[in-house]
Amino acid sequence: MAILGLEILRAEIGGCSAVCRLARVTEVGRGVLTVGGIGENWRLGDRVRLAGGSHAGGEIVALGNGRATILTDEPADGVRLGDRVENLGTVGVAPDDSWIGRIIDPFGRPTDGMPLLRGTRERPLRASPPAPARRRRLGSRLETGIAIFNTLLPLVRGQRIGLFAGSGVGKSSLLAKFARGVEADVTVIALVGERGRELREFVEGVLGPEGMAKCVIVAATSDQSPLVRRRCAWTAMAVAEHFRDEGRQVLFLADSITRFAEAHREVALAAGEPASLRGFPPSTSHLIMSLAERAGPGTEGTGDITAVFSVLVAGSDMDEPVADILRGVLDGHVVMEREIAERGRYPAINLLRSVSRSLPHAATEAENALISRARRLLGAYDRAEMMIQAGLYAAGSDPQVDAAIRVWPALDAFLSEDAPEGATESFARLRAILDRAGPERGN
Repeated sequence: MAILGLEILRAEIGGCSAVCRLARVTEVGRGVLTVGGIGENWRLGDRVRLAGGSHAGGEIVALGNGRATILTDEPADGVRLGDRVENLGTVGVAPDDSWIGRIIDPFGRPTDGMPLLRGTRERPLRASPPAPARRRRLGSRLETGIAIFNTLLPLVRGQRIGLFAGSGVGKSSLLAKFARGVEADVTVIALVGERGRELREFVEGVLGPEGMAKCVIVAATSDQSPLVRRRCAWTAMAVAEHFRDEGRQVLFLADSITRFAEAHREVALAAGEPASLRGFPPSTSHLIMSLAERAGPGTEGTGDITAVFSVLVAGSDMDEPVADILRGVLDGHVVMEREIAERGRYPAINLLRSVSRSLPHAATEAENALISRARRLLGAYDRAEMMIQAGLYAAGSDPQVDAAIRVWPALDAFLSEDAPEGATESFARLRAILDRAGPERGN
């Protein structure tokens, strides 16, 4: 214990610098500052601190000949020409096991006023993913505590899935269910741009003590600057990588990648990057893909990061830029729809528009047969639903539709069931429901 304390103290001292790199404010604009007199050691992405009256922080977003453009974390009210600006260099984060059960900000500082230990190793916020040729394959199926994810949309170790949903359809509640129910040693949650009043409600009311017992929450509220909101996702991933490298199984939940991309758009536009992808700058694609690639299976001797990235989609538009970019690099996507939520079924998942790319390997041959049949029956009902609801469908016209009508209420209810008993019992329940449909034609 004494040795560990000495290592922590050494890390704190190592984070101090004997050199103070200073420049002066030469221009104050709307949202950005220009400083002059910079040296060769001023780099893009460095953190800075205004040494004048405001003491605000910021980040270098553009460099010129002897000058730097800075986007501040807070409004630049009160900043004067000639104010000193201190370059803090590249500031990472140093996670520690004592962070489990705590809520921190994107700079690794506690939000509850209680002390928080700094780890012995500082990690970069934008680390490279493990070497592709050295990464393990996807692992075994995980228990999730939710029937649909135990059976029809299985989640496996190291898998990365997207949760695509509009506002107010139960996305946060589903993420909390994942945090409580998915098998993992540690859960890291990135709350990017959340409403301030909802943080405590999410922690105490939705997540609860059971969920918080193995969680680290990194939160940046909607009133904070785009620099802080963007940093939130990077900090949370760095924390997840810390636990992964210790050999632990990590569940990473991000809510949401849309707000992460929107924060980057503000930063990029301030730096002079043009908008092209429906208002998003070209660098958005690489930003999202590089974050997603950091999750997934680890190398030999380390753990895995199983990730769920939520995306806010307006009007279920799966082709909007953020959704389209993320869907292409993930191992599955789950689509939640407002129409399903409005009829009271939660989670409001449209199974026919959702897919898990861990199949068919994540299930046995018999389980895959059950999954395929359930999808066929739900598809048959979906195609005929308008006629059924209008009373225009005549029984006997289509044997598969007849079978779908017999099982649809129970099958639809199954999609919303919790499953604390595990995947085996969930498949047994699904088999019992499908047996009511009778034998398939041709069997």
